[in-house]
Amino acid sequence: MDLCADVEHDLAHAPMQRVLIPTGLAIALPVGFEAQIRPRSGLALKHGLTMINSPGTIDSDYRGEIQVIAINLGTEPLVIQRGQRIAQMVVQRVVRAQWREVDELPVSARHDGGFGHTDKE
Repeated sequence: MDLCADVEHDLAHAPMQRVLIPTGLAIALPVGFEAQIRPRSGLALKHGLTMINSPGTIDSDYRGEIQVIAINLGTEPLVIQRGQRIAQMVVQRVVRAQWREVDELPVSARHDGGFGHTDKE
């Protein structure tokens, strides 16, 4: 779903500035679910607006207002207006892992190859 800005007045958002944009929404997710907050592609492409912690996670026990941590990566100031669609929210199931300590990990084709490792031939 789209999330809209719930600001009293226009919010000037300078390049490289981080702002917390309220949405006016609060939700109660069931246990076993999370909400992920993601940037809107049009704002990202046209204005450089993105979420600094994308995707942001809302846990099932959070009951406060959903607010979006946005950053303007564009070269021009951006004005956020009341009711403007600023982000998207996706609700997902969450699977809780049960960790088990081991002395050795199973072998894989990649082993411990890191960043860019799979691009090598």
